[in-house]
Amino acid sequence: MFRPGMRAYIAPLVAGAVLTASAFLPWVVVGETSMRGVPDVAALWIAGLGALAAVLATLSLITRKNSRHPLLLIGLIALGIMFLSWRIMPKSITARALIRSQALAIVENRAVTDVPTVAVGSGIYLGLAAASALVGFGLTIVVKRASSAYVVADPNDDV
Repeated sequence: MFRPGMRAYIAPLVAGAVLTASAFLPWVVVGETSMRGVPDVAALWIAGLGALAAVLATLSLITRKNSRHPLLLIGLIALGIMFLSWRIMPKSITARALIRSQALAIVENRAVTDVPTVAVGSGIYLGLAAASALVGFGLTIVVKRASSAYVVADPNDDV
């Protein structure tokens, strides 16, 4: 299973497991409260893509078949979802907290309180790193190394 040519597939196996685990970690921290990614649809996609990447890497280790193209595609999709979550979720939750604060102020007939600070949690950063690792591994299909550097001698070289 761990033959010399296939040991590299341990990297996407670990990256897929880490990507799946990142869906269950805090994605957004609002004040003192952390919000996990799991109930969100994006986190469910990330968990599924991470599990799929781990399964593909395991199957590649067992069958000795190349699966870098599907891993590249999975990594690109996961990276896109994680990047959009990193950019959109904190702003969306800040807006939601402001609306909730204003609604409570109207109902309770008091002044509007400050909105707690919203920060990106560790789950998004870990997911970004794991998705980047999958993309990096998938891109190795593009790079082809020559076994040795050589120069072709032209027999018709008159110079």
